[in-house]
Amino acid sequence: MFTAKSHVRRLGGAAAALAVLAAVTLSASPAAAADDGYVRLAHLSPDTPQVDVYLKAESGKEQTFPGVGYGVMSPYLRLPTGTYSVAMRKAGADPKTKPVLTTQVSVQSGKAYTVAGVGRYADLGLRVLQDDLALPGAGESKVRIIQASVRAPVLDVGVNNGPKIADGVQFATTTDYRQVKPGSWKVKVQPSGGGRSSTLPCTLGAGSVYSLLVLDAKGGGLKPELHIDAGGQGQVPQGGVATGGGGTQPSSPMPMALTVAGVAALLTAGLVVLIRRRPLTV
Repeated sequence: MFTAKSHVRRLGGAAAALAVLAAVTLSASPAAAADDGYVRLAHLSPDTPQVDVYLKAESGKEQTFPGVGYGVMSPYLRLPTGTYSVAMRKAGADPKTKPVLTTQVSVQSGKAYTVAGVGRYADLGLRVLQDDLALPGAGESKVRIIQASVRAPVLDVGVNNGPKIADGVQFATTTDYRQVKPGSWKVKVQPSGGGRSSTLPCTLGAGSVYSLLVLDAKGGGLKPELHIDAGGQGQVPQGGVATGGGGTQPSSPMPMALTVAGVAALLTAGLVVLIRRRPLTV
């Protein structure tokens, strides 16, 4: 079992590794960037311990992200087109040992993907989602729900004292994107049928794309986080956490200023890749 101090140290190491990789990807030449795609990594299994994540091109150097814990979602990483393998091992495991989980993601020019460990520990899997970062109109925002809370296996999402955004969102699933009006919101997440709810004050920017990630809070209840995926000046994939007064503040938002072509793929076309799994030792 991991201690609280080791948890903080490992999360700090993961953030540092992601920041270093972000700096490296930004150094690519504009000509090379024209054929790049985007990948981000996430740990969304509430009862799975920290893992070391490995990302490797078919022919290239392997990147390592140590001590990635539940709820961590990296910024988008700009990568050359091609096929990449993603592997997860128990945090601190010898990198030569067989991975617990493996999958592949085929990165295409101008497209973006989220590779996430999802589900309960007993049936943990890796899912590759093809993200839809096509920007909405100037007078609209676009948002989807990523449901990673096991405390609320089915939940409803709406605006506090206002309309609902999504009903009956099941654990380990992701909704379609929905266009909504930009501005100041108080997003409310609650188990379907009633139960303890949580509210996140936040601001949705016009012409931007967001993912509302719902996690289990350490002290009980739910923890909603609003991640900005694309938008702002330059119309780029980003990956930081956007919050309003009283919202969850990120330890290191690490915004990415990357150039991207328009992405027109639907999230529901995301590919669930079959994986082989070996038990983790907690």
